[in-house]
Order: sequence, then C-alpha cells, then structure tokens
Amino acid sequence: MFGKRKKSSDQYADDRYDEADDYDDAEYGPADVNEYDYDDYGDDAPTDERSYAGVDFDADTPQGQPGPYDFEDVAELLEKVSEKRLDLGSVLLPVPPGGQLQVEMTPDGQPQAVHLATEHGRITVAAYAAPKSEGQWRLVAADLAESLRKDGARVSVENGPWGRELLAITEGADLRFIGVDGYRWMLRLVAAGPSGAANDGSPLVRAARAILSETVVRRGEDPLPVREPLPVVLPQQLSEQLAAAHQQQVEAQQQAMSAQAAAAQTGPPSVLPPRMPEGPRRGADGSAMQQLGLN
Repeated sequence: MFGKRKKSSDQYADDRYDEADDYDDAEYGPADVNEYDYDDYGDDAPTDERSYAGVDFDADTPQGQPGPYDFEDVAELLEKVSEKRLDLGSVLLPVPPGGQLQVEMTPDGQPQAVHLATEHGRITVAAYAAPKSEGQWRLVAADLAESLRKDGARVSVENGPWGRELLAITEGADLRFIGVDGYRWMLRLVAAGPSGAANDGSPLVRAARAILSETVVRRGEDPLPVREPLPVVLPQQLSEQLAAAHQQQVEAQQQAMSAQAAAAQTGPPSVLPPRMPEGPRRGADGSAMQQLGLN
C-alpha cells in the first residue's frame, strides 16, 4: 500500500460470467455532465461520501484513505511495488493470489477489456475520461440503473466505501458496479459472479474493493471527450503471446475457408454405375447359341 501526495493548486487549475459483458460501455457508459440533475436521484443512496466504514484494507495509508490513486500522485512510490502490479497502460492493477488474467480482444486483435478471474467470480476494472469536477459516477450510476431495469434486472443502490454502488440481479449473473471519481478520470469496477456472489461482504466484493483500493489510474494529458474509455495497453510479453495466438486462429480460419472453397469447386466425387454382367459372347458369325443351331 502507499499513500497519496497532495496535488498543487496549479495542477487543479487545469476529466467466467458472460452476462456481465451484456452491459457494455457504449450503452451504459458515462453520460454527459448536464444530462441529469443531481437532485433527481437524491433518493438512490443515503450518501456519496467516502466513509470506508467496515472495510479493513490492512494498509499503511499516510493520509488515512486508500486509493484508487492518480499516477502522478504515486509515481515515485510505484517503483517499490511495480512487480506486484499489472500495468495495462491506463490502469495499474494488483493481481490477487490465484487470480487469472482474461483478455477480451476486438476482431482485429486489439485488447478491448481485461478481466481478473478469481475462484469467486470475475472482476473488471476500466477507466474513462471525465470532467475536472467530481460527480461523473453519480450520473453514470443513474443512467446504468435505469438501463439495467429496462433489461429486466433487479437493481438496488447501496453505500460502499466510495459512496454509491449498484447491485444488479440478472438471469445469468449477479453484478456489482463500483465507481470512483478522480481528477479528469472516472474508474468503474464490475464484479460478476453466481447468485449471491455480489452481495455486500461476500468474498468477491471484498476482493473487488481491495483491488480498487490499490488501483492506479494513468490518465495522460491528451484531451479526450467525456465517457471515452482510456486505452488498454498490454505488457509486451503478454501482447506478443496474444498476438501469436490470434495469428494462429486467423490462419486456422483461413485454412478452413480455403478447404471449403476447394470442396465447392470440385463438387462431390463422381460415382460410376454398377457394372452389368456380360451376356453370351458373339463371334463373327453370330452368337454361340446361333452357331450351335439352338435358336
């Protein structure tokens, strides 16, 4: 664990459970800042303040609060724990013991999402561009809750260490959405598992909150529109392995298509008709029966 350094005033002067994939960023991503009035959703949760009540992160945090952290705040301290972090470009994640990495690829072979699979369920962390002022997650949570309910999910709004969290019960999986506002970024975590796995206090949710408390966001300086996902960049070794696997898959598909095309051009194999039995031999002067005068 590590604590945060305070930003200067100048810096502030300058945003295994596949059902979880159904709620993609295009449909449920951050909304425009002015789209919702905060007061319209005042009854969704008692508070959005970070209380951290009941969460034992067992960490030395000089400022008294865990992360997620802005990269600029902890860059000097990251060198000491870099081997314990998975650097994905826009986010740096701690990997829980026994966790397995799952990478979701686009059709052209680019990384689209990275999931951490645990024995209790799957955890997905993604960062987005956001305004300089906080409040983006509250807007996103309202939009997300409405969309989930339209799709038939049972949604409740609960309070967690970082404020409001969404618990969605769907037909295929239970989901918990946790969001955190940062300086020009918003972080969203989705914990997905079987029935009951996303309940408050479950092993999956405890692991998710522990991961989020140690996550680092590398926002970068490029101007990006609100709700734009920050890019995922895989470590070189992992990227090379996935690229090789993707290439093998493409080649296998091409070979299958070539075989199908060749079979279509040649058509089905020809079948000769059965050979008929031969009749009595004929000589130059007629059949054998005719020559014997038996006809």
